[in-house]
Amino acid sequence: MKSKMLAASAAVLALVGCGSITRGTTESVTITASPDDAKISTSTGQYCPRSPCTIEVKRKTEFTAFAEKEGYEKGSIEIKTKVGGNGAAGLAGNVLVGGVIGIGVDAATGAALDHFPNPAYIVLNRIGHAPAKIEPKTPHKPRHRTTAKPSV
Repeated sequence: MKSKMLAASAAVLALVGCGSITRGTTESVTITASPDDAKISTSTGQYCPRSPCTIEVKRKTEFTAFAEKEGYEKGSIEIKTKVGGNGAAGLAGNVLVGGVIGIGVDAATGAALDHFPNPAYIVLNRIGHAPAKIEPKTPHKPRHRTTAKPSV
């Protein structure tokens, strides 16, 4: 009986560290465009009639998001993946508990990954207008005035 309890406890601990169970294999990604009523589509085939748009994507899937609106140039942004803080904690949990299988499952499903940027922003430029330039601020140099020294 004790061996069954020990095995059950080990199994529960292994599952707690497994990102596939604690984080899931999908993630919500929010895409916002300016102007805010632009249509959003993705290279994964998902679509929203207007921004902002939240879609559910497999954690291991990198994709491109597109925004478009009549009178504006089409815009896009690449959404990549990387091991996030919570994903790293899940992998560490697998290592601590000895869950080699959990590490393999997390790697295969992408459960340790997060999408970035998330949220993602796409700024559309009006057709025929130059894109807004953001000038870096230069430090203001104070002007030194020389004053005549009073004669004695």
